[in-house]
Amino acid sequence: METVETAAPASVIVAIDGPSGTGKSSTSKAVAAQLALSYLDTGAQYRAITWWMVSNGIDLTDPTAIAAVAGKPEIISGTDPLAPTITVDGTDVAAAIRTTEVTSKVSAVSAVPEVRVRITELQRSIAASAEKGIVVEGRDIGTTVLPDADLKIFLTASPEARAARRSGELKGADVAATREALIKRDAADSSRKTSPLAKADDAVEVDTTELTLQQVIECVVTLVEEKRAAK
Repeated sequence: METVETAAPASVIVAIDGPSGTGKSSTSKAVAAQLALSYLDTGAQYRAITWWMVSNGIDLTDPTAIAAVAGKPEIISGTDPLAPTITVDGTDVAAAIRTTEVTSKVSAVSAVPEVRVRITELQRSIAASAEKGIVVEGRDIGTTVLPDADLKIFLTASPEARAARRSGELKGADVAATREALIKRDAADSSRKTSPLAKADDAVEVDTTELTLQQVIECVVTLVEEKRAAK
């Protein structure tokens, strides 16, 4: 009996943007795993460079000081969605970059243009080398990092829903305080001059407020499969 070879699915670059607490990371990892794509958490890279700056005593109130050392740390991101990794100068920083100290300082560091140029170049090279395609999640992927991505998705949710999710992740954190912190972070990220948090004109917006994580994943998988079929 003759075997019919099926063509491999088309390579696809998917950009998923949105503020924190919308389910970006969980959705992106699950979609990448389900569709055998690579995965990149761009926020982790900004956290990694922030961690390096904190560890090396850089004055984070001085953008000039931050800019001067932006090219120093070697940041390497593993793109397996089932086990994503991140190292700085060979040190595993996956846990260290999630501390409150790093979280409170990442907006200031990521607002410095020299930092964004450095990290954006890194992100583009990772996306370009992903043979089967990649899901890249962040805040400025569809607008700045990968403006030619095959599919752009912008996840949103109400501040209340986002705070509830994030405080659940943070185990017992104060929901009201978390909500205020999220709104403050959104304001900082949306108003910065360089690559602000914004929805791309051609992005598909998905409001996750009333959806379960599984429903969001199914929605995004469908969008990606439709895009691959059309290529």
